[in-house]
Amino acid sequence: MSWPAELAADGHIHVLVGLVTDFSGRFLLSRRQAAQHMAGAWEFPGGKKRADETRFEALRRELAEELGIGVEGAEPLLELVHDYPDRRVKLDVWLVHEYRGEPSAQEGQPLRWVDLDDLGDAGLLEADRPIVEALRARERG
Repeated sequence: MSWPAELAADGHIHVLVGLVTDFSGRFLLSRRQAAQHMAGAWEFPGGKKRADETRFEALRRELAEELGIGVEGAEPLLELVHDYPDRRVKLDVWLVHEYRGEPSAQEGQPLRWVDLDDLGDAGLLEADRPIVEALRARERG
């Protein structure tokens, strides 16, 4: 079943992004599959918000669908808007600080854990690059 994504008045697609870490503080990245927009690029996991969901509900659903984890605690980090040539996305970025289960590729997508210092060279989507800067600024205090 296809669910409608939430579109803002300016037509952007509202995307929830989950920053999932392991016990050593590395961040989980997911590779976009061949049928997806910007195929082959790496990204922080997440997906489109449905019109009938809260932001946290959308984050929980997306990470359960993509990674098979149950998000129990998360906090908003930042929101940003990025314009691709063919679409505008609003990234609603959350730090996931508590989850159940071990992340696994529920949709067959490659996954990998990356240290904060290596995120800049990880082949991230252009829209995700400001997230790396926000994480670095947060670490600096």
